[in-house]
Amino acid sequence: MPRPIFHCLLGFIFFCIGYLLINQHILVQSILYRAAANDYHSASIAFAAMALQAAALLTGLIVLSKWFFWMVLILTGLSAAVNVIFGQILHDTIDLAKFDWLLSETRHAGNAAGKFITPVATGLAKTVLACGLFIACRKLFRAALPKQGPLLNSGPAVICALLLVTLPSFVFGLGAPGAMAAERNIYNFAYEKLTIPPPPQRRAVSIAAPDASRAIEKIVWIVDESVGYDAFAKLVRPELASFTPIDFGKAAALANCSAPAHVALRSGVDVINVDGDTDLRQTPSIWGYASKAGYKTTLIDGQVSGPPQNLLLAPEAGKIDDIQAVASGIQTDLAIAKDLNARLRTDDKEFVYAVLRGVHFQYSDHYPDGSVDQNGGLSAQYEAAIAYSKQAFFPTLLADIDREKVAIIYTSDHGQNVQQGVMPHCSTHPDKAEFAVPLLAFLPSAVAEGFPQKSESGYSASQIFPSTLAWMGYDESMAIDAYDNTLKQPTKKFVWFGRAVIPLRVGDKIAVRGSEESLVD
Repeated sequence: MPRPIFHCLLGFIFFCIGYLLINQHILVQSILYRAAANDYHSASIAFAAMALQAAALLTGLIVLSKWFFWMVLILTGLSAAVNVIFGQILHDTIDLAKFDWLLSETRHAGNAAGKFITPVATGLAKTVLACGLFIACRKLFRAALPKQGPLLNSGPAVICALLLVTLPSFVFGLGAPGAMAAERNIYNFAYEKLTIPPPPQRRAVSIAAPDASRAIEKIVWIVDESVGYDAFAKLVRPELASFTPIDFGKAAALANCSAPAHVALRSGVDVINVDGDTDLRQTPSIWGYASKAGYKTTLIDGQVSGPPQNLLLAPEAGKIDDIQAVASGIQTDLAIAKDLNARLRTDDKEFVYAVLRGVHFQYSDHYPDGSVDQNGGLSAQYEAAIAYSKQAFFPTLLADIDREKVAIIYTSDHGQNVQQGVMPHCSTHPDKAEFAVPLLAFLPSAVAEGFPQKSESGYSASQIFPSTLAWMGYDESMAIDAYDNTLKQPTKKFVWFGRAVIPLRVGDKIAVRGSEESLVD
């Protein structure tokens, strides 16, 4: 075989291996899975789209001058690294909704890097290897081609190569079918994110004004982070007997990820009629109902020290009287308990949504060094984190308050799958433990009479919203019709949301599923 042809063949092989490394999950999901499902039409379109993008990149790697080559290689590596690391951790591909979710979860980037150090390192190694293969590919092709030929040195050739490299991004931006490759999709998603239309305004409360004489003066939602039911029931619940909470047992969260769980909690969910076309950005939200009922509204977030998180968009944030970012280390939850206790002893009407720091991985970040043997396994670390996080929390919260004027709900955003080598939550194929959360209520005696007095099954976090409306003085039957049963009886239907909890573009479908059967039992 002539040497130039051998160089070109070897360079092409190197390029294909590198391209497969950075596009593994995209190729599998868009082509192989489609073909396996006998959807050959979609598989063919995806194959053609990926082949064209590969050809564009290959041409650029060969033809571009040295400066442009390195620019394209660096941009390719950055976009590919995000895709490959995401795929290594979640075994999934990125789309606009997942990209938006990634941005909302950046506060946990450090924790994620520690927890998933092996897949992160593997993803980076694959990306670096692919870039090395692309460099070798270029050298082999350029060694085989005439060094003074117009293909490699002319200005028009370089301009055409640049246009060819960037053209697929514009084509996909205009809605071309097929999968967008890893070397470019992050930039397209970033552009789409920047150009997404502003979120719609929240609708006004449409149900009749509440009866102020039936309203509970203080209503508090306490939403913990990553506290699963089993660990809470073992470590914390036994210490609460003297406070006589109503225990709804192993309840189902509204998602196995933080952002969609909080969006659904704050927005309220019509569990019977929710579907892919539902837009939770347009509901009145709990803030709208609270304001109409005469409550001062407060959001306390123990996980941030800056802007709000969990997809709290401007139209919703504008309905909150006071937003406080109070993250302050491993004793944040106790500090929040002290703050809430002081609020509960004042006389004004107030609704408070408190997001606790909780025990998001890494678990060892949530208790003092030396509290547990680091070789004791994940379960020991997780339990130590919960025990420390909730140490003295409830006694501090409830000390010397008038329980007849207060309604407090305690739950967690999602549960936790505490096993080695798996996603603890937010996985693409969730374990039941990711949905299993504690659900407790501390209610005035007259109100508590209508609720079950022992732990039962069949409850969902979706019931917190209509129950709260009833405590604010709204007509209970109207709240039930609009959303779900109150906590006086089990849920109408179990509903859970995926990362794509809100539509980002016109025509987008949200990720939502429903079931008559419990998610956690």
